[in-house]
Amino acid sequence: MSAPPRSSSWGPLQGVKVVSCSTAQAGTVPYMLMADLGADVIKIEVPEGGDGSRHMTVLPGMPSTFFETNNRGVKSVTLNLKSPEGRAILHKLVAKADIFGQNFRPGAAEKNGFGYEELRKINPKLVYVSISGYGTKGPNGHLPGTDSMAQALGGIAEAYSNPGLPMRTGIASVADESCAMLAFGGALAALTHARATGQGQKIELSLLGAVIRLMGWTFTTTMWRNKNPVTGQARITGTAQRAGISASFNDRHGKPLVFQLTGPENWHDAMEGLGFAERIKAAGFENLGVIIDNDEKRIELLALLDSLFATGTRDEWVAKLRGSDIVSAPINTLLEASNDPDVLANGYVTHVDYPKFGKKLKVHGTPWQFSETPAKPGIAPELGEHNDAILSELGYTSAEVADLRARKII
Repeated sequence: MSAPPRSSSWGPLQGVKVVSCSTAQAGTVPYMLMADLGADVIKIEVPEGGDGSRHMTVLPGMPSTFFETNNRGVKSVTLNLKSPEGRAILHKLVAKADIFGQNFRPGAAEKNGFGYEELRKINPKLVYVSISGYGTKGPNGHLPGTDSMAQALGGIAEAYSNPGLPMRTGIASVADESCAMLAFGGALAALTHARATGQGQKIELSLLGAVIRLMGWTFTTTMWRNKNPVTGQARITGTAQRAGISASFNDRHGKPLVFQLTGPENWHDAMEGLGFAERIKAAGFENLGVIIDNDEKRIELLALLDSLFATGTRDEWVAKLRGSDIVSAPINTLLEASNDPDVLANGYVTHVDYPKFGKKLKVHGTPWQFSETPAKPGIAPELGEHNDAILSELGYTSAEVADLRARKII
């Protein structure tokens, strides 16, 4: 029996309509991902300036990397939501939408005419996504939030810290991106419910809550032990009878690699494959479990491994470990990651045409592989690029659009 013909369409979210009054990263990435997957996403921006991130991280002669990464594939409509006419247009868009998103500080949406209670009257099936910094129920729920604030409060600074050195937040926006992915999944879960029952709902997420979730089982272990984890070069897990380790080391040129072991069998295979077995046994570490709950032994073993890995090259060590069926990889810089063969082969990084600049640029690809409705990365819109088309769809005439523009409503 032959396989059914493949669909020529792209994106499994075709037909889904989204309106977003969001800025920054956590508030825009969920809808950018939806646009990648075929959703019709309208981004509302203020006239004469738009989203402030249009002017961030601008390289000479290039668009903002921040805005481009977070807003590709969406449509831009400018509205002055402080005006009755602007709010009326927003309400008309919401009436036809499946999902609405905003990430203003608590209370601002209600003040400006796009709070949940107001919009649900217009569209009872609406999925309303609200993102805040701290969550809305705690003592700081009224405060604005940023990625670094959530990293600081959520524990990730410790997760990547070194003993004896100050904890610091990192340059990758892990709180923003984690929150965005949770918002993406939560919105689509609520949309499934809305389409089955006709009942919309409000979903609240926060940057802080996202980091707490991101800490995963390590967070659970910390709570159950009521003790901070050992951080730094190695992550030690298990018991004295069945210990595991994930650790990083530098080669003779200072290039780092990592390997991870889940049990004593892995430890023996790894040391044999690397040619370290005799030295390890002579030093009393034939059983990895001796380092569990013993800081002195842990420090001694890591120092020995440091000296052994410093005798060869990273590529050699990784090849030997993988040859022994041990999980191992080079530790990439961001630039190295963008050129990693697996990253490129799987389309996690791709190239997109930018007609305005007359060339293709390297961008994020997509983390999904859909067999029938593949994702299609786009480019970010010019400010107000879709005003005329969208307002025309809502029934506004050319003269009315021109009047709205003249009065700076759009």
